[in-house]
Amino acid sequence: MRILLVEDTAPLARTIAQGLGEEGFTVDVAANGEDGLHLASEIAFDAIVLDRMLPRLDGLSVLRELRRRGVRTPVLLLTALGELHDRVAGLDGGADDYCVKPFAFEELLARVRALVRRSRGQARNELVLGRLRLDLAARVAAVDGAPLDLTAREFALLELLALDAGRTFSRTAIAEKLYDEETDRDSNVIDVFVARLRRKLDAAGLPGSEVVRTQRGAGYRLDPAAAEGR
Repeated sequence: MRILLVEDTAPLARTIAQGLGEEGFTVDVAANGEDGLHLASEIAFDAIVLDRMLPRLDGLSVLRELRRRGVRTPVLLLTALGELHDRVAGLDGGADDYCVKPFAFEELLARVRALVRRSRGQARNELVLGRLRLDLAARVAAVDGAPLDLTAREFALLELLALDAGRTFSRTAIAEKLYDEETDRDSNVIDVFVARLRRKLDAAGLPGSEVVRTQRGAGYRLDPAAAEGR
């Protein structure tokens, strides 16, 4: 899952980005409102963590402009303004949730996860597709209760496909979810990740090439019926 963090306090931005990265998210960082608005308008992020007080363009103005442009990405507003009317202004401006500074990283992480889950119609951190189970918080997957030994990228790929089971993702779309703007992307490497994931599903007793299907000329999708093992 790919997150945009718009925060002008560099030490805090580094801490949040590192923490989210360690939890399996791909994170892009913008240090001012104008850059944040540009990135959020151009890239399909899974969630945006947006500071309220920003240089060039404040967070509330960024939020309102995004909603005016029809960008529906879930937004978590970070604010040092804890008064009721400030929180109401943020929610009325289009925010989906907020955190008041100072906050514990664990709270921010839980709120980001909840935003991403809700945007996919997923109420819990556990996602079950037949014999395949994903724990989105612990970042582990299992088949029939036996854990799959997945790398962070392999889990991120499986999570992306599983949260939208049945939807076909192009190689480019997958690469955009797994890598930030600072990373050179090679969509061909996605084929390598898919091959590795299929082999591990095969070893666990699921037909990997049927669970993660190739749509010729289009990309890859996860077939929920194949995850039943039938």
